[in-house]
Amino acid sequence: MATNADTPFPTSSASPATSSAGGQSPATSQGSSASGNDAQAAGDMLNRVVQGAHSAIDRMAESAAPAVQKLQDGVSSASDAISQRAGDAREMGEEWAESLRATVRDHPLAALATALAVGVLVGRLAR
Repeated sequence: MATNADTPFPTSSASPATSSAGGQSPATSQGSSASGNDAQAAGDMLNRVVQGAHSAIDRMAESAAPAVQKLQDGVSSASDAISQRAGDAREMGEEWAESLRATVRDHPLAALATALAVGVLVGRLAR
């Protein structure tokens, strides 16, 4: 079958049916050209549908691009803020731990008594 370069559909029959006398009958000749024209029309229609779909997708992508950019900027901003807060919390935890260490070094007996009292309290609550 011969094909048109623009469409993957066959445009005409390469081996038409022949009569017993060796020539084509008029009905067979008309049938081949009619089905070839139908295939060509179907191929053209498919190409128009595909082109329409491509342009619709391109338009949607162009209209969605600003919203996607805005969303990406918002996510980046939120990520930066969360990273900053996590760093602040980590720094505050380290300062608290260092303060607690200094208090234990300065007042070891008070720290021991406090730890014992907390242990007794947790033990009674766990029963």
